Amino acid sequence: MAQYPSADEHLAFLVKLQRLLNEGDFTATYKFALLMALADIAVERGHDDVRDLEIPMRDIAEKFIDYYWQQTMPYGQTRSIDNGILSQNSGATAKVISDIRAFREATGLNGIGRAKQANAFQKLITAVAQTVSRQPVTYFQNVVGMSDPFVYERTPIGVRLKPTVSSHLRKFHGLIQHMTRDRWIRHIKNNKRNIPILGRQDDLHEFLFETNRQSLVIVGANLSKLSNRRCFYCGSPITKTPDVDHFIPFSMYGRDIAQNFVVAHGACNRSKSDVLAAKQHVDNWLEQINRRKDDINQIAHDAGLISDSQTILSVAKWSYQQGHDAGAHAWVRKGEFEQIDANYSAVINTMVGCCN
Repeated sequence: MAQYPSADEHLAFLVKLQRLLNEGDFTATYKFALLMALADIAVERGHDDVRDLEIPMRDIAEKFIDYYWQQTMPYGQTRSIDNGILSQNSGATAKVISDIRAFREATGLNGIGRAKQANAFQKLITAVAQTVSRQPVTYFQNVVGMSDPFVYERTPIGVRLKPTVSSHLRKFHGLIQHMTRDRWIRHIKNNKRNIPILGRQDDLHEFLFETNRQSLVIVGANLSKLSNRRCFYCGSPITKTPDVDHFIPFSMYGRDIAQNFVVAHGACNRSKSDVLAAKQHVDNWLEQINRRKDDINQIAHDAGLISDSQTILSVAKWSYQQGHDAGAHAWVRKGEFEQIDANYSAVINTMVGCCN
């Protein structure tokens, strides 16, 4: 019979994690990226019970590349300071940034989705994995000069999350994401080297963590064709520029995967906001993923985004299980909601494994 962490164990982990973020030595943004990577991987392939979780270093490195890819582009219109690239640490250019920039210059690839298909991408993962292993993985659990290995232990190929940690990261994923991104932004803003680059602009969160507008335009245009310019949620024709919505809210899982996008009326999108969608929408979404596999893969390629149906289905199953456990309600339409029950995760689970 499976064992699950107690409420006291969940709380104790969160307190320790908060102390690490408050008191740890953060001379670069690598530790923030590491925490985000572990939390995302726990959601994608972890479990809610007390089992440990093996994570290869190369998988962590690939997450780092995902997170820093956009950040190797110039911020805003500035080009005078190191070509406008934001500094991620207090010393020389962070090696992960340098390696990604060198890869982009050598291949001429701008989209992360296309980059992952290039032969040279595996070499980039190797280089980033070496940096991640030497630096953030080695020092992440150090607090005020002492090591407190409460999150993971090293293995020959990566790290092993300690028993219960996968469950903690899954339960508090949204909170961890918000805390980590907030500190990441503050770290960049407090770096004096970035002041000439940042100027008076106030869109740093969007630049660091959200999909660039050009990619969203491509996604919106192509998904509109697939849907005959009809709103995914209400089915009515879209006469204006459609909104591109994250079906699983971005606030719950902040990684852009092509299968998670739908087009909608602005009013429907605003009404749904950051709430999970009702079962009728889940059924339609699963049908879209399954029936439009090739089309969605092509949209991802055109927009330079990641295509990964298995990951987003695992995330969806986790999201609705979290909603069920919390007694949450799902959005049906404006002003109408329904209770999330066990059937949500069950229907998504039937799709896991069949959408490769």
